Amino acid sequence: MKSAILNLSFTRSTAHARRAGALAAFALFLAPAAWGAGMDRGFNQLLNAVVRIDVREVDINGGTRRFEASIGSGVLLSSDGLVLTNAHVASPRAVEITVTLASLERVGAKLVGWDHWTDLALLRLDMNDVKRRRLKLTHGEFGDSDKLYTGETVYAVGTPFGLTRTVTRGIISNPNRYFEDDNGVNGYETGAFNTWLQTDAAINPGNSGGPLVTEDGRIIGITSRGYLGANNLGFAIPVNVAKVIVAGLVQAGAINRSYIGLVPKALQDFEAFFSLAIDTGMLVDSVDPGSPAARAGLTGGDVLLAINGEKIDGRFPEQLPPIENLIASQPVGASLVLTIKRGARVNDVTVVTEKLESSVGEEWVLDAWGLSVRKVSRTFARENQLADDTGVLVIGIQPGFPADVAGLQTGDILTKINEKPLSSLEVIKDAHAAYVANPGPTLFEALRDRRVSLFILKP
Repeated sequence: MKSAILNLSFTRSTAHARRAGALAAFALFLAPAAWGAGMDRGFNQLLNAVVRIDVREVDINGGTRRFEASIGSGVLLSSDGLVLTNAHVASPRAVEITVTLASLERVGAKLVGWDHWTDLALLRLDMNDVKRRRLKLTHGEFGDSDKLYTGETVYAVGTPFGLTRTVTRGIISNPNRYFEDDNGVNGYETGAFNTWLQTDAAINPGNSGGPLVTEDGRIIGITSRGYLGANNLGFAIPVNVAKVIVAGLVQAGAINRSYIGLVPKALQDFEAFFSLAIDTGMLVDSVDPGSPAARAGLTGGDVLLAINGEKIDGRFPEQLPPIENLIASQPVGASLVLTIKRGARVNDVTVVTEKLESSVGEEWVLDAWGLSVRKVSRTFARENQLADDTGVLVIGIQPGFPADVAGLQTGDILTKINEKPLSSLEVIKDAHAAYVANPGPTLFEALRDRRVSLFILKP
């Protein structure tokens, strides 16, 4: 179910947005010790754990690479230099990450892992540098986001527009807000497996990744989004979600989830049509083609009543993320027994889960051709009813370069190069390297509007 919230924006700050606050930021940098006067020890500790994160990352756009600089916030979690922030602040695209501590000392950091589905990322400071310089690290403490109530006072701490260690006060406007984030994280999906904390504490560009805390300085959320055109409509990821993600990223550097291919819909107002008792089941809006659910015979219009015998309630949109997370949290390859109601019949159907994958595959730039591509993922292939996941998607063309002259267009799916199937990005990378070493005509087979066409790229 689509949300009415359409103008959500990330709250990291780009170089352009930072300029207006540069002088004020400098003034704040001069007197960090003044922060926290009169506050309790827990809040002061939290203030000293909040950091500024400067990121340089590669942006693949229009058939070429560009570098982009941005600012976000984060919070130290441990004495060994773990820093929690947003995935849209620090992603695998980052080529340089610098963290500014409360002491104003700057330390390099590396990405431990990221999870775009929850918009969370974990960094680790260069601990050799920290020890060499004898820098002191102060870390924050987690609270319990399940105990939050509407109207509870909270504080958002971060670096809006580069203004270091800024605190804004507000309340929890809603502790269980549901929406689908159409903006995503660099095009990746997000928001399917959790609800959000809504707050009226002022959140601005640069606050991304900073903590939302209670009056005793306990972290109960990670600031992530603001609502454009509104007054103080901000959103944070609940810390109880973050706890699970941090543990998984520390252990494996990534979060593996299960997938069966059901697209859910809230049952509100449909109970009478499907002859259901109130607070019973979840409507299957559609089923992804070729997915485990499709192979098991499920279809749109089915009602999911139980998973492995556990009854579910998907009457309201806010109840959908926990159900999706229940499925996603199963081990990959697990057998799930789904109790399905179709018409008057109720049957058990066994579905074997697959690994959840994004529709966004790995991207690469082929400079000599003026061409940027993205590997076709299994999810993308299913969504676009392709025969398989062979091929790469054209995502950018640089004017005047061989790809443009040959007639390739954004949206084409390249399936073969010099009559060799493009089964991976490595195939096209190797062909590009050979072209750079010895320029010559290159033959592409491409799928456009479900028709196959041939294109020759000439030096």
